[in-house]
Amino acid sequence: MKLAFAGKGGAGKTTLTAWTADYLARHGHNVWLIDADTALSLGRASGLARTDLPAPLINRHDIIMERISSGLINLTPDVEDLPEALSVAVPLGGPTVTGVAAGRKRLLVMGSITHAGGGCACEANALLKALLAHLVYDRDEWVLVDLEAGVEHLGRGTVAMVDALVVVSEPSLRSLETASEISQLATGLGLPRQVLALNRHSCSGMRNRPLASSDATDGKALHTLAPALALPERRVAIPTLAGLQERMLEHAHVTGLPESAMVDEFVTMLLQQVMESAHTKQSLAPSRGVCCA
Repeated sequence: MKLAFAGKGGAGKTTLTAWTADYLARHGHNVWLIDADTALSLGRASGLARTDLPAPLINRHDIIMERISSGLINLTPDVEDLPEALSVAVPLGGPTVTGVAAGRKRLLVMGSITHAGGGCACEANALLKALLAHLVYDRDEWVLVDLEAGVEHLGRGTVAMVDALVVVSEPSLRSLETASEISQLATGLGLPRQVLALNRHSCSGMRNRPLASSDATDGKALHTLAPALALPERRVAIPTLAGLQERMLEHAHVTGLPESAMVDEFVTMLLQQVMESAHTKQSLAPSRGVCCA
């Protein structure tokens, strides 16, 4: 299954991407993590040291020129070998499900076209789109893409193959306005399968059910907080976690929190909403392989 995560900067989409990938791997699923945000923070959030991060593909001018440019720009470059060659393994943030072999997590850092050196922007953009399309079209694994605020660089052809979009927002008007813009843009590109993840939500009693428009957030119901905004109808709420706040004061990684059981509950609910939105029958059950010793 292929999921994209987008939202206003600071809303928590990278954290939620890292949580989702770790949950899936601990349940025995293989996961590709694709960092396509300009901040390039998904690797650190997932537990990698700065020195272990792979170089962004956008900075690999040798590969860009080899695969793309030979006098004329090749718009359909061969990228089949690049995911394994350019990605790194990501550690698990906690124990696996009992009796289940851990799935693997691998991180591929795409970078942003805004970081491209002079003279190769078109070539770099073509290679990024080709590689992302390959991962989304051809990989029979979980693929999680951490996007920037928008979904434009997915392109119409690739976005159609994404199973669902998770729009991450804080309970503030500015963040919800950005979420609405992302949602409408994605719908226009052919991706109406969306779930709103409202982060740092103050409503109590939300742990075991999806968020409804009438639920109060910071003293106001969501539909009255942003009445004119077109937001995804499927919604989940994530409260402020003290353990996450403390962790981020000293470390970059966000997995393995004291509230890990609560995080797993929210990820489970998010994925259930995602699969209902995508009308898929893919199972979240642990992938039973050879048990770990």
